[in-house]
Amino acid sequence: MAPEELAVILADHARWLRGDGGAPAILVGADLRHANLHGADLSDADLRDANLPGADLSDADLSDASLRGAYLIGANMHGADLRSADLRRAIMYCANLRGADLRRASLGRADLGRADLCGANLSHANLMSANLVGANLQGARLIGADLSDADLRDAVLVGANLRHADISRANLRGAVIDEAER
Repeated sequence: MAPEELAVILADHARWLRGDGGAPAILVGADLRHANLHGADLSDADLRDANLPGADLSDADLSDASLRGAYLIGANMHGADLRSADLRRAIMYCANLRGADLRRASLGRADLGRADLCGANLSHANLMSANLVGANLQGARLIGADLSDADLRDAVLVGANLRHADISRANLRGAVIDEAER
């Protein structure tokens, strides 16, 4: 998608969010590889199956956005707000989620009132300082992921693959890590 076309869609979306007309951002299947969406307000946007490898989504508001099936390999999501975002079937290998707020984000099947990242492939992802309080990470692939300083209080990591993951300084108070592979 051309940057000019994307700018028009984002401006329309901003007006829609303010209640000044406009239209919601519908970017289903859009080719947004390497797009600069730094700081963009994409709350409630529809990015299902969007192609976003290498996109800059740092500090973007993606709360309540649908990223179902999005291709986010190598995307920069540093500091992004992913609260209640639908990330089911999203591919996030090597994504930069440093400082991201993933409370109630969903990669799983149900809204559990907390992040459902059950079975997610977050291998080699940067989750440093990410908010994963209460997250369901059962069976998640976190091979080589950087979880240093992440808030994993009350998270469920049963059966998660944490080989070569950095969990130094992570807050694991109340976390269940039985049967996790380390």
